Amino acid sequence: MPRKAASINEELDKETNDILPSNEKNEDEIGNLNRMLGDVLNYLSDDEVEEIDIDYILDKTEGLREWWNRYREKNRKQIEEEIKKSLGELSLEELERIREQIKEKED
Repeated sequence: MPRKAASINEELDKETNDILPSNEKNEDEIGNLNRMLGDVLNYLSDDEVEEIDIDYILDKTEGLREWWNRYREKNRKQIEEEIKKSLGELSLEELERIREQIKEKED
């Protein structure tokens, strides 16, 4: 019987070790997001800033541009899926009309 208890404890330790790195990653990610948010809010609340420059914020806030690019890519995929679903509900005539409108705007 003691061997079963020992093996259970070993498995729990292994599971805990597997979980800890991801929890630490989450804490690091939360810390980075808090830091970036603080930097952005400091910039936005600066009375000397007359015009908000998004590129400046993205360039001067460490890690923000990378996070923004990942966010946009994830959002793009979600929008693509929504478009695919909604296009499936349209008739052929409606799809052709949309295609013509897009062509007109491109010209």
